[in-house]
Amino acid sequence: MASTPTEADRPADHEVGAFSDNPPWTIDRDHISWLPPLAVAREVVRSDLPRLTRSTFLPPARRVTTVTRHLGWAMGRWAISARRKGGAASRADVSKRLRVAAEKLGPTYIKLAQIISGGEGLFPEELVAETKKCRDQVPAEPWDAVRQVVESELGRPIPEIFSTFEQTPLAAASIAQVHRATLLTGEDVVVKVQRPTVATLVRQDLRVMAWIAPKLVGRIPISALANPPALVELFAETIAEELDFRLEAENMLDVAKSFADLGQRDYVIPRPHPDLVTRRVLVMERLDGFKFDDVAGMKDAGVDTEKVVRTGMIGFMEGAFIHGIFHGDLHGGNLFVMADGRTALLDFGITGRLDDFKRTALLRVLMSGTSNDPKGQLAAFRDLGALPMDTDLDAVVRDLGLDTGEVFDPTQVDADALVEEIQRTVKALLGYGARMPKELMLFVKNLMFVDGAIATLAPDLDILSEIADITMYFATQHGEMIASQLGLGDDAWKLDMDGVKAGFGLGDDVDRLTYRDLQERRETIRKRLEGRKMT
Repeated sequence: MASTPTEADRPADHEVGAFSDNPPWTIDRDHISWLPPLAVAREVVRSDLPRLTRSTFLPPARRVTTVTRHLGWAMGRWAISARRKGGAASRADVSKRLRVAAEKLGPTYIKLAQIISGGEGLFPEELVAETKKCRDQVPAEPWDAVRQVVESELGRPIPEIFSTFEQTPLAAASIAQVHRATLLTGEDVVVKVQRPTVATLVRQDLRVMAWIAPKLVGRIPISALANPPALVELFAETIAEELDFRLEAENMLDVAKSFADLGQRDYVIPRPHPDLVTRRVLVMERLDGFKFDDVAGMKDAGVDTEKVVRTGMIGFMEGAFIHGIFHGDLHGGNLFVMADGRTALLDFGITGRLDDFKRTALLRVLMSGTSNDPKGQLAAFRDLGALPMDTDLDAVVRDLGLDTGEVFDPTQVDADALVEEIQRTVKALLGYGARMPKELMLFVKNLMFVDGAIATLAPDLDILSEIADITMYFATQHGEMIASQLGLGDDAWKLDMDGVKAGFGLGDDVDRLTYRDLQERRETIRKRLEGRKMT
């Protein structure tokens, strides 16, 4: 691995961001041309959200017709062909057809597919595998359209800014595509270019979704937990911000600053260019490394893949718990591992931002989870918006059976009992008005990615040991501050490992749980539920 520079060798912007050690330029927030108007820009985006997500009496007819045609064709072809086969073949066929339909429908539906692609364990594996193609394998815009956007946004012909500009994109996704280029001044860069018609399509699709969402409430039991209108709000907020690349560039600076303040130097954020950033074009530093699933390449380079996972977990949680900001869309296409073992984070269009009230609520989720305090954890979820503020938490504890002290091991019950328990839990939560708030949704989605990262990079990692180590890290590094913010005593942070084991359905006699073990348990549960339908 490459040697780590000494403090004296660090670049001038080392203190203001977790950036690379060999900068093409350095960051000085006082001399960034596109930064000053962004406070107003963010407020404009927020103020426009109610209009974008307001349910209307009549939807945009032309767009509804288009959506119905593509989705109806996909489902119809599946129904008359592979559906009768059942099982994995049927799921694979419908997954492919839905992915193709999403690509034809454009940015908003591709974004839906991308969110599903991070849902290992929640969605069928065939659907997850197929929707992963929507991360960076979406059909690209033609070169003439890309050139027109770049030149109109930057106000000059491409040859007056770049000495080289590769016409074939590195990757193409829902909102934009990225190209390699070199500035006339010699710096290697990546240029992110927004698709020409994306803004119009997104607004039309949000109107369609806002019209449909209220009609789903109460009709599909599991959808009530997801809260369809809140899902539309989440799409509106994230996509609206993604349409202005200046906001993404500011997210890059803010996340980089939070890592620097935390002393987290195992992450690297590319520097946005101080002048070449507009609403639809983002020029940034080019970084290189291993794709996240290139385990062999990392090991050959001497990268400790278990350390990559470990620092990844801590960094992601630390940013959210301590600074209230985190990358909101972690997946394999949005990061890679550099030769020195550090992780480069890319694509900050979706970034989680928590105010102090919600940040401390998330902290209480962690505290109460590690100390086996179910009522405290429910209170924290309530404050995050997952339960109404007037919820009787003692009643929820009783109804969910959280006060019995008994361990429910889903691998040790038959399919009927397992389905019955899931239905009972869902029904109880719906009865209390439970929903998935958008901030928590982003956080949980990232946890799903971390789960998959462990499977890829460190399948033999002892999860129980890592939980203990992470808990000790937070207690040591931030315990006094956390206790003060939550109004707790200095000794409040206690790890109840038996309670943690119970959360996995394990008895207190189990001392080790690797990811391979966890996968075996999940496979057992999947087989028990195979062919079952939960109504």
